[in-house]
Amino acid sequence: MRDLRRTTRGGFSLLEVVIVVAIIAILAAIGIPRMSRGSRGANDSALSGDLAVLRNAIDLYAAEHGGSLPALASITNQLTLYSDPDGATNGQKTSPYIYGPYVRSIPPVPVGFRKGQSGISDLDGATIGWLYDETTGKINANAQDTDVDDSDVKYNTY
Repeated sequence: MRDLRRTTRGGFSLLEVVIVVAIIAILAAIGIPRMSRGSRGANDSALSGDLAVLRNAIDLYAAEHGGSLPALASITNQLTLYSDPDGATNGQKTSPYIYGPYVRSIPPVPVGFRKGQSGISDLDGATIGWLYDETTGKINANAQDTDVDDSDVKYNTY
């Protein structure tokens, strides 16, 4: 008696493989641009958050020091170390160094042509990530006018 069972062959046909590869290519074409925009959006949010932290630290420093803003020459120390009422700094909390620190460290700029730099100055430089005006207390990212977010807002105006 003849065996009526159908024999099955193993593997996939060329057409099936081509269809699967085409579907994967379409999904990649959709997903990769969205993932890259997500990363950029995260950097934009990081910049906004870092600016909020730095601005709050400057405001708190001024509140505790009788309205005096951090000095440009010593802003990093004045924000990251303990300070006395006159703005002198010390690494330990001892009398009269009772104020601060306001931030653990100065964050690096997450966007733009100075990405990764954390220096603070009033003029551009290779290691300057933040531009600070000691007369107004205003701090911004050291970014060029061509450095913009997805909405074409300049990073140096955040």
